[in-house]
Amino acid sequence: MHPTTHLLYLHGFRSSPKSMKAQLMARAIHMQAPKVTWLCPQLSHSPEQAMSDALEATRDWPAASSTVIGSSLGGFYARWLGLRQGWRRVLLNPAAHPARDLARHLGTQTAWHDPETRFDFEQTHVEALEAMEHEILEWSPARPATPEQQMAIITEGDEVLDWREMEAFCAGGHTVRLAGGDHAISNFADHLPSVMKFVRPRLDGA
Repeated sequence: MHPTTHLLYLHGFRSSPKSMKAQLMARAIHMQAPKVTWLCPQLSHSPEQAMSDALEATRDWPAASSTVIGSSLGGFYARWLGLRQGWRRVLLNPAAHPARDLARHLGTQTAWHDPETRFDFEQTHVEALEAMEHEILEWSPARPATPEQQMAIITEGDEVLDWREMEAFCAGGHTVRLAGGDHAISNFADHLPSVMKFVRPRLDGA
């Protein structure tokens, strides 16, 4: 596997680049591998727009040395994007069935890190997630996950998502299942070294 030269981080539903895990990853890349291209955008609440923006922003990235990391809904996006682009991926408590789960959250939502920011989550967004789930199912047999291509960290104590569904979603890759814990993976700093080892960022910038 090639060292990572380009790294994309995708946050979860209602979250932002200000999330704890995104900030820890950004700091680690800045300090350990400053030549790596780092991108952590504010994602649209529209799945179609979010992925369109991500694809546009990374259109010139090399498939062999690009990695995507995603948390929760971002983990679902990371699996979809990794399969589509042939990228290495890290899934952090990924949403396995976001269309089903987020159908309960239709209506006006507020952003976690900026409660004054509001957006409308609509049925069309659920339908877009359903379509993406179908695409993952279609693509996966021909592009099976491997321990070299996919890493996941899931917590049995996740209060939002079922760890059994997450484990099934991540099948084939290298999965670290943690007893207890929470959805945010509050002790993510403890696992950052293993994530960085998997990502293998290019250190010399060559």
